[in-house]
This record gives sequence, structure tokens and C-alpha cells, in this order.
Amino acid sequence: MNTVRFWIQNARSTALPQSLLPAVLALCMASQRESFSVYPGIIAVLGVVAGHLCMNLFDDYFDYRIKGAEFRDTLARKGFRSRIAKCPYLTSGQTGLRQLLTACLTFGAIALCLGFVIFLFRGTLILWFALATALLGVSYSGGPLRLSYRGLGEILIGIMFGPLLMSGVYFSACGQLDWTVAFVSVPVGLLVANIVYAHSIMDYEPDREAGKMTLAVLLKSKRRMLAVLCLLLLAAFGSIAGGVTAGYLSPVYLFTFLTFPMAAGLFYLMIEFVRHPERKFSPHVWMGPMNDWKRIRAFNLDWFMIRWLLARNLLSLFCIVIIVITLFRAG
Repeated sequence: MNTVRFWIQNARSTALPQSLLPAVLALCMASQRESFSVYPGIIAVLGVVAGHLCMNLFDDYFDYRIKGAEFRDTLARKGFRSRIAKCPYLTSGQTGLRQLLTACLTFGAIALCLGFVIFLFRGTLILWFALATALLGVSYSGGPLRLSYRGLGEILIGIMFGPLLMSGVYFSACGQLDWTVAFVSVPVGLLVANIVYAHSIMDYEPDREAGKMTLAVLLKSKRRMLAVLCLLLLAAFGSIAGGVTAGYLSPVYLFTFLTFPMAAGLFYLMIEFVRHPERKFSPHVWMGPMNDWKRIRAFNLDWFMIRWLLARNLLSLFCIVIIVITLFRAG
């Protein structure tokens, strides 16, 4: 049990809401169908969790093999402000690269086995969802494509955790696809991409120094970075408004705009990061849960985590609002 907990923690389980909540949202939306079956739906959600943990560990594995973990310490010594503890479980000697690969393959095998069970329920279409997700997940930081090093990581994450994930879970649960879930999955994907993109803005200098071509590095200009961030946030809410206007979504989906102040707050914090990176901010209730803040501040990661957690909480609350809407309409 300790070994399982060790690897789940090192697979960045704090990031699980960006896959778990879209999956639960898709499951709730599928529950409104007469063909809904709870068992393949829950199996699909568990498969998403296993796949996400697998992808996070593979990201560490490929990054460590290509660059090693010590390059972040080197950047810190050069004066770059960077999160320097991405793979502490490797650099501390707690485990090795071979054990990490074994953990990656174990989580991947669990996801594949769960996918096979869904295949027995729903047929071959689910295999295409699984295959596309697996190929894109490995290609995020693995060769030969290494898309996160070519400025395509944010787009890839948005597709995987939005339309692919939600459509796959929805189909697993009810055996059908629907325009409503398609329209909802787009803003969800954009908000997941926003988490990764905000991260890349904050890691712009060290990523550029390390030769990692994120979208922020590709854009080069801080003004362009903020403009793209604004577009991502506006597009997420605009797609909901567009779906309502086109008649594919009920007007009640406009309640998602209750989360817009969080988006505006995040944009403000990112502007402040670009203009005054040393300025300190403290968590507020409207930002959502930010647990263990004293420890975060003690490690001097508050400048990063307050923005990353706010982006994560924005996605979480956005999904929760739609879940409540879905269940309320069913009642």
C-alpha cells in the first residue's frame, strides 16, 4: 500500500481534478440517457485516472532521460526563477529510472485493462478513443514527436482532456455521442489547456534556457503571451454562449459565467507576474481550496502555486457548476 501511495503522490495527484472532474461531468451527462449503464461509466472514469497518472509519470521519465533533473538546479544557480523540484523522488535516490518506467507501464496497463472491459460493453469505437489518447499521451514528451517541446503541448492537453476524454467517457457510459457533450467538452478542454499554458508562462525563462519550446517560448513576447491567455479564457466562456445561442445548450448553462470572476482574477495575477514577478499574493476564499499553504510558502513556491491552483480551481468549479445543472435538470 505504501508503494502505491508513493507512486500516486509522485504522479502529481494534485493535478487529478483536471481529468477526474471532466470525466465525472461526462458521466453525469450520460446518466440522462435511457441507455446509460453505470458500470462501464465508472470503469471509464477509473481508466481516465490511471491514464492520467501514467502520462504524468511518463512526462517525468522522458524529461529525466533527455535533460536529467539537475538542469533545474543549474538554472536556479544562474538566477532563473523556476520550480526546481519536479522529480525529487529521483534526485533524492528514493527510486531509480527503471522503477519509474515500471510504474509508468503499470498505470498504463491498468488503463488498458479497464479499456478492454469497456470494449466488451461498447465495441470497437472505444478502442479508437483509447488508442488516440495513448498515442497523444506518450507523444506529449516522448519521442519521436515530443509535442510539448514543439509548442503544441497546450493544444494537445486541451484536446485530450476535453473532447477526447469527455466523449470517451460519455460513450462508455451510454453507448452514444451527443452535440451537448461536444459543446461542453470544448470549454473544458480550453480551461485544462489554460492550466498548462499559465504554467508555461511562469516557466518561460527556464524553459527557454533549457531548450523546451512551449507555447509561451514560441510566442516570445510577454504581451503576446498574455493576449493568448486572455483568448483562451474568453473562448472557454464564449463557446458556452455560442452553444446556447445556437440552441445546442440550454440557457441554464450560462450559470457557468458565475466562475468568470475567477478567470478575471487569474488573468490579473498573470499580468502582475509579468510586470512585478516578485510581488506576493495570499489566497482568498474566492480562489478555491489551496491546502498546505504554509508549506508551499516555506518552499518559496507560493508565486507559482497561487496561480496554478487558481487555474485548477477555475476548471474544477466550472465542471461542478455543469454537474449541478445536469443533476438539477434531471430532478
